[in-house]
Formats: sequence, C-alpha cells, structure tokens
Amino acid sequence: MERPDDPSLERHFKGHRDTVTSVDFNPNMKQLASGSMDSCVMVWNMKPQMRAYRFVGHKDAFTSVEFSPSGHLLASASRDKTVRLWVPSVKGESTVFKAHTGTVRSVSFSSDGQSLVTASDDKTVKVWTVHRQKFLFSLNQHINWVRCARFSPDGRLIASASDDKTIKLWDKTSRECIHSFCEHAGFVNYVDFHPSGTCVAAAATDNTVKVWDIRMNKLLQHYQVHSGVVNSLSFHPSGNYLITSSNDSTLKILDLLEGRLLYTLHGHQGAVTCVRFSREGDFFASGGSEEQIMVWKTNFDSATYTDILKRKARDTTANSIETKMRSPSRPMQAPGANHPIYEAAEYDAPGIVNIEGRQIPGALPNDHPSVQREDGNLQNVTNTLEHIVGQLDILTQTVAILEQRLSLTEDKLRECMDRQEKSGPARGSDIL
Repeated sequence: MERPDDPSLERHFKGHRDTVTSVDFNPNMKQLASGSMDSCVMVWNMKPQMRAYRFVGHKDAFTSVEFSPSGHLLASASRDKTVRLWVPSVKGESTVFKAHTGTVRSVSFSSDGQSLVTASDDKTVKVWTVHRQKFLFSLNQHINWVRCARFSPDGRLIASASDDKTIKLWDKTSRECIHSFCEHAGFVNYVDFHPSGTCVAAAATDNTVKVWDIRMNKLLQHYQVHSGVVNSLSFHPSGNYLITSSNDSTLKILDLLEGRLLYTLHGHQGAVTCVRFSREGDFFASGGSEEQIMVWKTNFDSATYTDILKRKARDTTANSIETKMRSPSRPMQAPGANHPIYEAAEYDAPGIVNIEGRQIPGALPNDHPSVQREDGNLQNVTNTLEHIVGQLDILTQTVAILEQRLSLTEDKLRECMDRQEKSGPARGSDIL
C-alpha cells in the first residue's frame, strides 16, 4: 500500500514528436515548459482544461529551457547555435542571442534575473545581460564541449561541466577559473549548485553522481546508484534531497543528510533525459526519450524530515548500523549554512543495499509508474547482526577463560609469597 509521504505521479503531457531534452516550472506554478529534439518548445498549462502553447523559432533541436525568476521570460538554447528569450504567452514572441559558434547546450538565469549563462560545443561559457540583450564575456579554459553552466545562488560564481571530464568553478567578477574538479571517469553532463551555495553536484556518463564542497574543494558524496549514464539532476530547495535522471529509465531521489538512496521511480519507457524540482519543491517534472513529460508530486516533504525518520525508525536504525560497518560517515556543517551535507560512503555499483525494498503494485507502462522506497536489505542486516552476536559470544568465552587463568596465576603467586614470608630472611651460612 502506498504511503502518504511517497512521491506520486500527478499527470503526464504528450505532444512532442521527439526526445524531451529539458523541463522547467514557471515559478508561479501555472506553467511547465519543455524543450525537445523536435525543434519546438511547449509551454503546458498546469490547469487540465487549458491548452498548451507550441513555440517555433529555433531552426534545430532545443537543448535547454529555463524560466526567469519572475516567470515573465523563458530562455532556450538550441543546436542552431543561438539562444532565445520568449514571452510565455499565446503570441510566443522571442528575441535571439547570437555569439556561440557551436551547439548551445544549456541556458540558465542568475537568481536576480539580470544575467544569462550559456554553455556550448564551441568549448566556451558565455555570460549575457537579459534586459540589454547583449553578450558580455566568455570563459575559455575547457578543452572539449561544455554541456552545462549554472550560476551560484548569490550570482558570484559559475559552475560548468564539460566533456573534458572536469567541472570548473569561475569567479564572475574576475572571470578567472578558481578551481577544477577532475575526479570523473566520464563526460560530465550536468552540474548545479546546492541551495546553500556551498556545494556542487555533477552527473556523468560514468553512471555516477558526485557532490563537492566548493570551500574546501573536497569530494563529500559519491553515488553509484544508476546502471546507465546520468543525464540530469536537481536539488530540492530544502537542500536535503537530490533527484537524478538516467539512461537506465529511472529517477532516483537521494537523501543527502543520510547519504543514501531514498526512492527509485519507474515510469519512463526509455532514457530519462531531464528532471527538475519546482521552486517550492512540491513537485518535480521529468522528460524522456519516449517524447513525454511526467509531473510528480513530491509528498515526502509535506512532513518534516524528523517525522519521516520517526515513521521509519526501525529501518533507519538498521541502515545506520550497516552504513557504519561499511564506511563511517561524519557530518560536515557549512559555516553559517542551513543545509548540512554528510560525508558519505562510496557505494559499490549498481546501488546502495536495499532495506525492505517495496514495489507499489502496478505495471511499468507510463500510466502505471511505480515508486520503490530504497531502505536497504533488512535480511542482510539481520544476518550481519547475528554474526556479530556470535562473535561477541566467542569473545565473552575467551575472556572468561583468560580470567580463570589469571586467577590461577594470582593464587600460585600468593602461595609463593606466603611460603617466603614463613621461611624468614635467608642467613649467610645458608647461602654458603
């Protein structure tokens, strides 16, 4: 039976004629935008009775779409090497930005809505002004295609992900690369900042998701929960969860506080190419190669994190025992940040051990998605605990034997001392 705090599919949209490459919610939650390889952007109305808008302007596939923080503009990137700004209304008017010489892979607004950052196959990251619609400057140290670029929450930094297998951090003011993370074995498809601004997460073609602390330039968490390329990720605005999408046809929700897999969501019939939480975190949307978009209700965040842990007390306790046995974790609290991140174990592929993995009844077709709560394998934990108890019994018996031997030795020593005292001090004649 489905629990009230499990994610649930609310509705799905069909209208694209090719792979969906990007999704984003309007902050007012009245619209959802999606870009596709069919060279169209769709703006879907969240009210069921209202029709969607189809915008045409790019001459090739859409690679990225994002609403401005106010929701009054929609930015898009395309394989036609341009960026467009749309007014998301019936008219679908747009203006075009040109400066890249290759496919533009991503477009993203700064938190104040004043700037855009774009990433391209021309190996550059470019920054633009929104209102004057002008190109400002390029960042040029990547040596291969740049798949994604994002502003930090305060707008002072830019993170970029590239096929050169690095994530680079840039200072927007000085325009200098201040650090490169080079720990991925594959191309890096996507990068984003944690809501606290203290960490970045990256998705890669080596099937992994990694989270770094950007103040200490240290790897905090490493997840190997997917069996295919990881295409996209999105932080929940609380900073407690991270959702990922993969070519393995699943979405994964990661619990960043415990450093473990929380849910696996099935529903898409092919690669899940994109995923995005809404600004408030109440919903998330996913798009895939089967040309449709799914809108899910988060649900688990309707209760407090503490309440959820209380309801899963037994499972959480068992999982924490197993995690400590495999690789101890310790909390790493960012100074002045409200979002603690834990330094977690590096898990073996293809995923974290499941406790009471539960499949909600229903087939995998799109109208019957399933949500699997990933709480580890209770039987494995039980067996491990029984083994530990057995080892403790052996240790107890060994200690008891040692105590008996020690007692015997003490008794013998005491007898020797008593005999020496009774015989008195030795005389010179005795010695001679």
